[in-house]
Amino acid sequence: MMSGELYDCAAGCPVQNTVDIISGKWKSVILYHLFQGDATRFSTLNKAIPSVTERMLALQLAQLEADHVITKKPGDADGRATEYGLTEFGQTLAPVIQAMATWGEAYQARQKATA
Repeated sequence: MMSGELYDCAAGCPVQNTVDIISGKWKSVILYHLFQGDATRFSTLNKAIPSVTERMLALQLAQLEADHVITKKPGDADGRATEYGLTEFGQTLAPVIQAMATWGEAYQARQKATA
């Protein structure tokens, strides 16, 4: 079952559908880090995003998996090192996440310039 609700209505709803999938304090940040490599371990993501708790990271990853944006698989023989990667569908979010990163960099530079 997908965690996102589909909106079938007038203009603006496609944006709502996208926001519903990547919303949450950490989902877009998780996706940004996943786009940096083919697969990433839970511990690597947790270190890359120090402000997120392990519980919240696990919840956000589970929601992205439920929405078929990422995959989860055991990374080693004993199954302790879980790896996450983007699905083919998840990879289509690359331009969205890159646009967010580019805008965020421009905003940060603007704020520093006006400080």
